[in-house]
Amino acid sequence: MSRIRRTKIVATLGPASEQPEVLDQLIAAGVNVVRLNFSHGTPEEHRTRAENVRRLAAKHGVSVGILADMQGPKIRVGKFKNGSTRLEPGQSFIIDAALPLDAGNDERVGITYKELVGDVEPGARLLLNDGLIVMDVDKVEGQEIHCTVVIGGVLSNNKGINRAGGGLSAAALTDKDKEDIKTACAIGVDYIAISFPRDGKDMAYARSLVEAEGSSAGLVAKVERAEAVQDDNLKAIMEASDAVMVARGDLGVEIGDAAVPPVQKKMLRMAPKYNCPVIVATQMMESMCENPIPTRAEVNDVANAVLDGADAVMLSGESAAGKYPVEAVQAMHRTCIETERLGVLPSTQTRDPRFPPHSVDECIARQAMQTAEAMDIRAIMAFTHSGNTVLYMSRHLSKTPIYAMTPNTATLGRVSLFRNVVPLIMKDDYGPDEAQRATADVCQKVVDAGLGTEDDLIVMTFGTPMGISGATNAMKIVRVGDHAKQTIE
Repeated sequence: MSRIRRTKIVATLGPASEQPEVLDQLIAAGVNVVRLNFSHGTPEEHRTRAENVRRLAAKHGVSVGILADMQGPKIRVGKFKNGSTRLEPGQSFIIDAALPLDAGNDERVGITYKELVGDVEPGARLLLNDGLIVMDVDKVEGQEIHCTVVIGGVLSNNKGINRAGGGLSAAALTDKDKEDIKTACAIGVDYIAISFPRDGKDMAYARSLVEAEGSSAGLVAKVERAEAVQDDNLKAIMEASDAVMVARGDLGVEIGDAAVPPVQKKMLRMAPKYNCPVIVATQMMESMCENPIPTRAEVNDVANAVLDGADAVMLSGESAAGKYPVEAVQAMHRTCIETERLGVLPSTQTRDPRFPPHSVDECIARQAMQTAEAMDIRAIMAFTHSGNTVLYMSRHLSKTPIYAMTPNTATLGRVSLFRNVVPLIMKDDYGPDEAQRATADVCQKVVDAGLGTEDDLIVMTFGTPMGISGATNAMKIVRVGDHAKQTIE
């Protein structure tokens, strides 16, 4: 049997990876979730990508989740008449909210977010182009923000602006995002990522928009604002979300690069207590945009996320626009596998599911994981309609693989993000009195699919009576060979 990778891989699709032949290789290399970046592309392009993912995943006999990532209120400078300007330390420069967006010059530039003039004051620090250029605000006059350049460089068209320490009042969802949410729901994506939420209220509002479209897509909160990492806000965001992303790019600009690692670790410690999966993202293997192998530092970055219990690690530009998208997935796969192979798992202090459990199915999930650790259990076979039971199981760090068995294709997409959970489509649903047939079918599937042998013990979780969503209330331990060849009349 091949080794199961517990940590999931998210790969962003783009010009380098959207062609079916490349996408086919990405899925074969082990991608679990694809990210559609709604900052670029048309609705038709996103729909085509999603259709190709589903078709090719079916070809490989696997489930691949689809994540639609909203652009959010990205604040950008306008364009320069000459395409760019060079800024020198000590130079004065004006960000002019009244200037046309295509009229920038060596002295001033327009801005897409006109409200910036009300969000800054003398002494505020502005970070442009992902923090490569730094300016301090001297004064605000009307629609003009007068600045002094602290760290210079070339500033070109449409580069982003952040305020150090946060504090911008821009709403998390723009008009474009609201339209893109409609598109994502129509496509039938499994997750929608919300950029720049400040607190749980932003996520609740996003959920109301998704539900209004009749969609059950999960919400991923991209934690990238300074306000969002405050303990109360982070707690509220996790409670209001189906997953969170450590979006280290903009987050690092707002809180400073040195503050990102401890925030990442804090999020990975907190999330299990709120049953919230975590994606670690941004520059994980950035050098592979140009090179066929990662740096040793990048390998260590991925490995540390695995050791800290991340549900997923993500590729951005590496797979979307890099020269080696397939190699980047392969490098991430072997890094995860090798790290997991060592058997070095975090302590319970690092990843501690909430206690006490809050529901019957959460109690069953906890007991199943404890049983798997106490006995020589080959696999946990969990019947699930919503995916909640396997979510609770995946909060526990375990070497025992969890198989999510469901006839619900939407649930297959949802669980594709959960650590140590393998989606398994079940062609049949089972009626209230068919527990014996279900047991025989599961045991036969274990043998036929090479998930175990007839001598192995497995744990099964299910609801009694069977076939009712949200009713997981039982578990049992069975020896595969005692049931696999039975014929149930």
